[in-house]
Amino acid sequence: MDTHRYTNELIHESSPYLLQHAHNPVNWLPWGEKTFEKARTEKKLLIISIGYAACHWCHVMEHESFEDTAVARIMNENFVCIKVDREERPDVDQIYMTAVQLMTQRGGWPLNAVVLPDGRPFWGGTYFQKEMWMDALTQITNYYKQNPEKVAEYAEHLSQGIRESNLLPVSKVNQKLEPENLKEAVTRWKSYFDFEEGGSKGAPKFMMPTNLQFLLRWAHQKKDKETLTFVETSLDKMAMGGIYDQVGGGFARYSTDSTWKVPHFEKMLYDNGQLLSVYSQAFQKTKKSLYREIVEQTIDWLKREMKSEENGFYSSLDADSEGEEGKFYVWKKQELQQLIGSDFELFADYFQVNELGYWEDGNYILLRKQSDEAFAQKHQIKLEDLQNEVASWQKTLLEARTKRIRPRLDDKILTSWNALAISGLVDAFKAFGNAEYLELAEKNSLFLRVKQIDADGRVRHSYKNGESKINGFLEDYAMVIQADISLFEATGKPEYLNEAELLTQKTLEQFFDDKRNIFYFTPASQTDLINRSIEVHDNVIAASNSVMANNLFKLGHLLGKTKYFEISESMLSKLVGDFRIHPSGYSNWMQLMLNFTDNYFEVAIAGQDAEEKLHAMQKNYLPNCLFCSDTKPSEIELLQNRFVKGKTLIYICQNQTCMLPEENTETALNFVK
Repeated sequence: MDTHRYTNELIHESSPYLLQHAHNPVNWLPWGEKTFEKARTEKKLLIISIGYAACHWCHVMEHESFEDTAVARIMNENFVCIKVDREERPDVDQIYMTAVQLMTQRGGWPLNAVVLPDGRPFWGGTYFQKEMWMDALTQITNYYKQNPEKVAEYAEHLSQGIRESNLLPVSKVNQKLEPENLKEAVTRWKSYFDFEEGGSKGAPKFMMPTNLQFLLRWAHQKKDKETLTFVETSLDKMAMGGIYDQVGGGFARYSTDSTWKVPHFEKMLYDNGQLLSVYSQAFQKTKKSLYREIVEQTIDWLKREMKSEENGFYSSLDADSEGEEGKFYVWKKQELQQLIGSDFELFADYFQVNELGYWEDGNYILLRKQSDEAFAQKHQIKLEDLQNEVASWQKTLLEARTKRIRPRLDDKILTSWNALAISGLVDAFKAFGNAEYLELAEKNSLFLRVKQIDADGRVRHSYKNGESKINGFLEDYAMVIQADISLFEATGKPEYLNEAELLTQKTLEQFFDDKRNIFYFTPASQTDLINRSIEVHDNVIAASNSVMANNLFKLGHLLGKTKYFEISESMLSKLVGDFRIHPSGYSNWMQLMLNFTDNYFEVAIAGQDAEEKLHAMQKNYLPNCLFCSDTKPSEIELLQNRFVKGKTLIYICQNQTCMLPEENTETALNFVK
């Protein structure tokens, strides 16, 4: 029997975020033409409220305002109200986030916009306290009744601003790809480095995997010791801080302070998928055992808490449980003493159950201050004994934590985020040679192929309860292609390259503007938005255009398609001038710039021992190498006429010119290291 006092139309949705609001007194409706038609018929403005399931302040605003009947009365009487899950509809989020940023110079979630019945926004903001929200809506209602023409005029100006902001990256003149541009960008960027704590100076601190990935590569290829030290400091501090779940593995979304101590406790698949890549590559470069530990524990967490029975990965875990942020992850001292027993003093020193680890209300956040090697030396313990002890503590606490009320799980499965996890797992396999990591990646890839990708290459964005929904965005296509290339490099299986080629053709058909040489975020067939957005800035996740440009560069090599190179180079050349101004917003583009301006190698391995030699090479940090291998004759461009019976040969090529083949992997490595 339904005991809820209120139920609105969101009850028919599958998104956990939308379902959280299904029993609000606000008459929420889902995004769609029927909702806009209702606004036009009733001559009402629309409120578009956007958030996501793991968003703490979204929950706060829901509790304070959207569950309040007085607030709901104002909203229901004067507006048609739409709730949007930004993870399901990043295209909608992009448009109204741009609008709010143009109006207020800031953005975030919850995102709230008031728009005309045709979707054009004219007012908006992020989180509002209850009284402020009610006052604002009352004033907007009265002003619109008295001045509809002025509101329409402002909405048109703002919509024009949104259109122009999207055209900025494509209206620029192509510039030459000069290596000096990268050097200037990194030099400018260094002034923002926090050399003491890692990451960018100040707080809050986001992990920014794409930035760390580029800087690691830059440090390696340019022998920049200062940058390498900065990257290692960042990775060390993140791994030992409270932002990392020291008990169960996996990273929270960001740190609220400048020392990585207090996280915003939600865990997102996209962060952790990308950080698998970063820590695996950093291990290849440095061989630090800490980085191996982080990768192993994070993958354990993915398997334990984020994997569906169908081998898809869920989206996120909430920050809150029992209405309190972080309650699932923090500990009382007395509880720890009871669980750990006689070893508590050592445990407390290791995990900083002291003033440093103290948070609030008698709660401690577990974190570390030094490496296992340094800690073992300090306490005169064998390193192996310490690590066994720590593993035992973690097992005890993890078991104790299973008895707590868990944070909510957002169990929708997003294609783009799963593709990031695939790439992360493949990078972990390359670094550590653990076949289970590759098996997880291939099973997840198969899940996407069966459930989310049609035979003709059409991709869906979201999956839940057996249903695939929402046409894929550029990020879905780009990140699946990226994952397919990574899988092809690690396995040599042609089906991954074939799928990458099919999806690339589909992407060019649906998203590409061949006059401007850039991809739109939404397909040409989509008609429910006031504008088609273009994503070029690399953020916590790399921009879908920069991912696609990198894909085209690699596929140009693998498939011998000059047109792909040309598109990739043209896309990059529009943005070169921006690197120096805002380097951290273009780090994935700068990876591509390194491909074009520095040494880049194609490595083709052919012969019966190709798999063994491939893995022997790929366990090294070789960010400027593209691999292609087969144990038999192949028609793939880079492998044609490479097979010699009875031998396994390694061909090192640059700009379609190859050196004499090598049989010895160490000799081959000397050419590309």
